[in-house]
Amino acid sequence: MTTIRLTTAQALVRYLAAQQIEIDGKVESLFGCAFAIFGHGNVTCLGQQLFENQSVFPTWRGQNEQSMALAAVAYARANQRRRIGIATSSVGPGATNMITAAGVAHTNRLPLLLLAGDTFQSRLPDPVLQQTEHFSNPSLTVNDAFKTVTRFWDRINAPSQLTVALPQAIATMLDPADCGPAMIALPQDVQGQAWDFPESFFAPKVHRIRRPQPEPIELDLAAEAIKKAKRPLIIAGGGVAYSGARNALIQFAEKHQIPVVETIAGRTLLSADHPLNCGPIGTTGSNSANQMCGDADVVIAIGTRLQDFTTGSWTVFRDPDMKLISINAGRFDATKHMAQSIISDAKAAIVPLSERLGNWQTQNAWVDKAAAETSQWRGVVEQRTAASDTALPSYAQIIGKVNSLVNEGDRVITAAGGLPAELNMNWQATYPYSLDVEFGFSCMGYEIAAGWGNKIARPDHESIVLVGDGSYLMMNSDIYSSVLTGHKMIVLVCDNGGFAVIRKLQTNTGNTAFNNQLEDCTTERDYELPRVDFVSHARGLGANAEKVEHLSDFEAAFERAKASDKTYVIVTDIDDTVWSSCDAWWEVGLSEVTDNESIANARDQWEEGRKHQRRGV
Repeated sequence: MTTIRLTTAQALVRYLAAQQIEIDGKVESLFGCAFAIFGHGNVTCLGQQLFENQSVFPTWRGQNEQSMALAAVAYARANQRRRIGIATSSVGPGATNMITAAGVAHTNRLPLLLLAGDTFQSRLPDPVLQQTEHFSNPSLTVNDAFKTVTRFWDRINAPSQLTVALPQAIATMLDPADCGPAMIALPQDVQGQAWDFPESFFAPKVHRIRRPQPEPIELDLAAEAIKKAKRPLIIAGGGVAYSGARNALIQFAEKHQIPVVETIAGRTLLSADHPLNCGPIGTTGSNSANQMCGDADVVIAIGTRLQDFTTGSWTVFRDPDMKLISINAGRFDATKHMAQSIISDAKAAIVPLSERLGNWQTQNAWVDKAAAETSQWRGVVEQRTAASDTALPSYAQIIGKVNSLVNEGDRVITAAGGLPAELNMNWQATYPYSLDVEFGFSCMGYEIAAGWGNKIARPDHESIVLVGDGSYLMMNSDIYSSVLTGHKMIVLVCDNGGFAVIRKLQTNTGNTAFNNQLEDCTTERDYELPRVDFVSHARGLGANAEKVEHLSDFEAAFERAKASDKTYVIVTDIDDTVWSSCDAWWEVGLSEVTDNESIANARDQWEEGRKHQRRGV
């Protein structure tokens, strides 16, 4: 056996550089980019190796470890889980900063490779800079905290361990069922230690995403149940996109005339004007989709984990005898709520299921109802998004403007606050894959970082970020990252003076408005309420920026942003009293004991909605 003597860091990066993936017949590097902030735990060994492999995957410098890992998450999402971003940090706070991003990737079933420096394996210099010490467990470091938010975790205590750890980490990140983040902890002394690695370990390897095949009996049982249905409905989730099953889904729905509703992750799979598209489902969805769910007797959930916002905390299904059929590559998701499961890749299940159904089609009355419900809902959306002469625009009106100005391939990104709901409710899809709404972890701060990562993945298209003032203040430094690295974004800052959507929840549940909006937060000031000058701030980060005072000026500003050669920030004040809504319930914790009459009344109203809640079966 031929061997080559390499350090842990050399072998690690050489192995990653040798990994490739075949996508639609084209072979590319599996790892398309890395993000790094270097410190004493990753600069001397790992940093040099990343530099020497820039031709395989470039390493971009972020300004915050959390945001650069979020950029890597968005990069993977933009590539539909087929290419992976790397994020590396030093020890201590650099590492713990990435935990939130790991949570985003874990929740959303997205691949992310985290390489964090660690304390010395020898322990001779302990305690080292940034080391937290555990008196009864000296081997425990902050990197152990990643175990709760990663699918794969390992600490490399000897160079030889890479031959086991790296293939397993990659297999996890590419597994359709277990896909999620992988964490490799790298003790500082071990990074520089050498071992005689087999040369064959570094041979180029081409990966292909597996398609778990369905059991024939599961398909037979599902087809039998569907044929008995009078009111069948499809819920299309993000797994349809990751499977590349969009066309198969549309053909299945059209052949059997089954109406379709979309989850947040599944939005834009069908165009808004498709006759079988009944709109988004759930708490932040549409009356049309929720009404169809309420009447459906068989629900075919494809590629969705059926989150509470999707299911209205499991109240949108009103037929007590409704049968749930779940098609999912993950056993955990496929078997929720006593579903009749098909554990399979979405495309691998849809095609043979359609064959088993033959020429069977849904009754015309059900399809006609879907069309009527959807037509009514589209009228609501058109009314909400229409331009008006109001002093301040609403979220919906801004979304309507953006909707009319995007081109094919452009991607609109948001994550937290009021914007995810407003975007989900009001976006009328013309082009597929035009939204990235991170509402699984609903991570404030994802938006701008994700815009940067998305632009790296899709350099020929616009990366359009919708962010509220609260999320902007929480994490905005990747505006500078995008200018520094030459990845232009369009950032739309919707300023409503604080955390307006949480204040809405606060007051809707009978509580007093407190500490959410700037005007009701605790303060000791004796001067006028200070407001952030977002235009000046964005310019200070190197971007072009302007403020739009009236909705009539938005289109011209957006065209200037598109023409700009670097990141462009558009700021607009938002009317925080105008919200989109739909008929749906969402479970929130309300006090059982209170002297506040408004809270008691709100709890009574919430409990009235609970009577429709599906109790696990």
